[in-house]
Amino acid sequence: MENSQSSPPNSGGESERDCSLPLLILLFAGSGAAALIYEIVWFQLLQLVIGSTAVSLGVLLGTFMGGMCLGSMASPRVISPRHHPLRVYALLELGIAVIGLLVLFGISHIGGLYTVIRGYGQWSILLRAGVSAVFLLPPTILMGATLPAVGRWVEANPRGISWLGFFYGGNIAGAVFGCLLAGFYLLRVYDTSVATGVAAAFNVSVAATGFLMARVTPLPLGEVGARLRS
Repeated sequence: MENSQSSPPNSGGESERDCSLPLLILLFAGSGAAALIYEIVWFQLLQLVIGSTAVSLGVLLGTFMGGMCLGSMASPRVISPRHHPLRVYALLELGIAVIGLLVLFGISHIGGLYTVIRGYGQWSILLRAGVSAVFLLPPTILMGATLPAVGRWVEANPRGISWLGFFYGGNIAGAVFGCLLAGFYLLRVYDTSVATGVAAAFNVSVAATGFLMARVTPLPLGEVGARLRS
């Protein structure tokens, strides 16, 4: 005789998760805006410290993109699947805000050191790369880890993969907005401190929303067990 108490095909947790996906697009837009504000501010700060040359710009972009690549590759191996993806995403955004503020004050204190020990040729290139890596790798690694973290929240099917595309598109749209906001308003009317504060406010707002979403949309117990067994 068949079991009459079979579970329904769609649980409440899944419906709540589906409702949260459109809001995640807006959150990723905020993340993208903050990331590009940081990048433009950091370029302005490093320009004062290590000079504005093609090598400096190349080192900055290489470090920025390399850090995001490292974060994207390492996060699935480092972050345990037992943690709620939205809570992990919120913690990453909060960490970006804290480190972004630290970078603002840290870079302003290395100008004298670079002036004392700077050299020419390959030594100068390596020094610029080292300065950029020390300050930019930690926040950019966290930035790169955000999409893989939220990727665990969507279902592993064509519909879920399409939502990842929407998240990425929202992130790009936010990045364009952040670039315009920083280049044509924040740094033109105010300064790097205000611009960094605005970017950190984006991160904190995204983090607060992520914590709230994680609280109201818990992981189904069956899914938690499946993740721990995988």
